[in-house]
Amino acid sequence: MYQFTNDCLIGVTEIDKEHEHLFALINQAYALLTDKDADLRLTAQTLLAQLKEYANTHFAHEEAYMKEIGDPELKSQQQEHADFIAYMDTINIGYLDNTRVKPALESLLEYLSRWLFRHIIGSDTLIGKFESPFAFTSKYHTGIEMVDTEHKRLFEIIKDANDVIHAELLHDKYDEIVRIIEDLKEYTEIHFRDEEAYMEEIAYAGLAEQKAAHTAFIDKLASINLDDLDDNQQEYLEDLIEFLLNWLTMHILHMDKKISV
Repeated sequence: MYQFTNDCLIGVTEIDKEHEHLFALINQAYALLTDKDADLRLTAQTLLAQLKEYANTHFAHEEAYMKEIGDPELKSQQQEHADFIAYMDTINIGYLDNTRVKPALESLLEYLSRWLFRHIIGSDTLIGKFESPFAFTSKYHTGIEMVDTEHKRLFEIIKDANDVIHAELLHDKYDEIVRIIEDLKEYTEIHFRDEEAYMEEIAYAGLAEQKAAHTAFIDKLASINLDDLDDNQQEYLEDLIEFLLNWLTMHILHMDKKISV
């Protein structure tokens, strides 16, 4: 039997509870093997059905969480989950009598225990252990509250656009992307105006250079044309997000952080 120890915790309450329940289901099946009065075949079938159903539910929750945080290992996890479910679909012990079902169940439980333990330790404990490119982390902080707050909002808008672009069930993304790009244009102009006013207030020596960079970016945003994207919509939008994110991060790191020096 396998114990759910602290080594298996990933730090996400819902996922940790579901992992613990999966261990409990497997251990419940192990306990059957020592119960001489149990109808091993019937009870094993019931437990395996419960395990498969719960695994499906858990995998869905886990993948939804990874998608929400933009975890780059989502596709790898989805494949591991799919392989596990595919294996479970091949299991059929209903035709075995109680004499033959016991060794079959022992072998199956050994596989399931190893897989679950290896999957949690080797894959699930890494969930969230990354830095999303859309995360406004401390390295972008200028120490100027107004500037940092507005920079954070720009990161959020770009992330919103990226989420729409990669929304698998949203086939026509045009209207939503147009709305987000318009939000980005409007908020960028507000931010640049606020930032330049602050630099004027403190008589910042690099104001002229900042204004030139801001103007160039505003012109780039104004040139965005989403009217002819039927054939290459996805590629164009992905390139656009990459440009916006790269420009924002480089501008903050190489120019805006100097304002407070």
